[in-house]
Amino acid sequence: MATKPTESITILSLRKLSLGTAEPQVKEPKTFTVEDAVETIGFGRFHIALFLIMGSTGVVEAMEIMLIAVVSPVIRCEWQLENWQVALVTTMVFFGYMVFSILFGLLADRYGRWKILLISFLWGAYFSLLTSFAPSYIWFVFLRTMVGCGVSGHSQGLIIKTEFLPTKYRGYMLPLSQVFWLAGSLLIIGLASVVIPTIGWRWLIRIASIPGIILIMAFKFIPESARFNVSTGNIQAALATLNHIARMNHSVMPEGKLVEPVLEKRGRFADLLDAKYLRTTLQIWVIWLGISFAYYGVILASAELLERDLVCGSKADSEVVVTGGDSGESQSPCYCHMFAPSDYRTMIISTIGEIALNPLNILGINFLGRRLSLSITMGCTALFFLLLNICTSSAGLIGFLFMLRALVAANFNTIYIYTAEVYPTAMRALGMGTSGSLCRIGAMVAPFISQVLMSASILGALCLFSSVCVVCAISAFTLPIETKGRALQQIK
Repeated sequence: MATKPTESITILSLRKLSLGTAEPQVKEPKTFTVEDAVETIGFGRFHIALFLIMGSTGVVEAMEIMLIAVVSPVIRCEWQLENWQVALVTTMVFFGYMVFSILFGLLADRYGRWKILLISFLWGAYFSLLTSFAPSYIWFVFLRTMVGCGVSGHSQGLIIKTEFLPTKYRGYMLPLSQVFWLAGSLLIIGLASVVIPTIGWRWLIRIASIPGIILIMAFKFIPESARFNVSTGNIQAALATLNHIARMNHSVMPEGKLVEPVLEKRGRFADLLDAKYLRTTLQIWVIWLGISFAYYGVILASAELLERDLVCGSKADSEVVVTGGDSGESQSPCYCHMFAPSDYRTMIISTIGEIALNPLNILGINFLGRRLSLSITMGCTALFFLLLNICTSSAGLIGFLFMLRALVAANFNTIYIYTAEVYPTAMRALGMGTSGSLCRIGAMVAPFISQVLMSASILGALCLFSSVCVVCAISAFTLPIETKGRALQQIK
């Protein structure tokens, strides 16, 4: 019993000693990542300028790609080209696009998005201007291939825009980028209707180069991606960029020190073919290839249907005549038919169709899901390809082309979203990159169907396009993963 008071006094004294000698706790310094900074700064004036400047890269790209469709009838007549020679021009453009898209992607990851974007625009504008002086068909093909190589780097504008946008705004701003592609397509068609009949196709190419040159000067207002700078250890440059954005947006930076966690190696091709994603990857590749095949098939088929003045699926009674200098008129081995003003109006109307189904497409994606929505639009695309062979009026043909452009654009919107959502972060970029490469293969094949096979059998060409769309519809419906309402996966 005598020991109890002693113990309590000892305990009390120890407590007092402990309280008296306690050292103050040191708080860990606050830190933040680029993602935290982007979300804290929010959306503002900088992002509006970013959207307009980087989005306008789509205008330039659309003008360079659509240029072939409006110039094809002219160069066919000037150089008396066969169908396969006309088709080869488009194919070589996409060949250059496919090869250099991989190269520019690798260089952008190593040296920066902004630098590669600037180089690609300088490259494209230079060779586009040279094309207007092409002395022969061979030179024209070579120079347009070089233009295709340059255009492939324009996608870095989309990457810069995506990496600067806050999360909740990406779903709104990225789909709106389609408006820029539409504007470029309409602009080149409108210019062609005025310039080609008056001062010729060479001046059309020169005028079409102007938007790209203007954009080159506007790039100085957009900095390098802060995410890229951090990934290379250039913290000071990233901080300077983020502070600049905060000042423009009249916002504030998060407190603390900018840090970025070390990421494991990503982008291994073997991951795409892993058992978990093998079926998804293969079906996505089929869908991407088919959608691109159908999209550029519609564009080129529209030009061919108008150029050949087809009536109820057969050629008009008038034969082709090409002026042969002083010797008078001689028969040409190629079909020569220049676009009339009504043909340009038809192309403009059908091109506007690319945004006609946007509201329905957004509803379908969010309520029906990605797989079912894509399957439905691909099935409808197959149907409308077959309807092109029906004997109809000019208004009917315009209506079919309008709906086809709307459907193929909706297909592209859906597959872009699905591909970005289905893969985890560690392999998302690689999944999009390989899909984009296969996309160009479909674009390379499309001209030989729209411009070569169609001249021999319109029904055969349309049935082939329709069959490919049916295969894509089945592939979309049977995709093993639905991404509607599914959080983005971080790891495999």
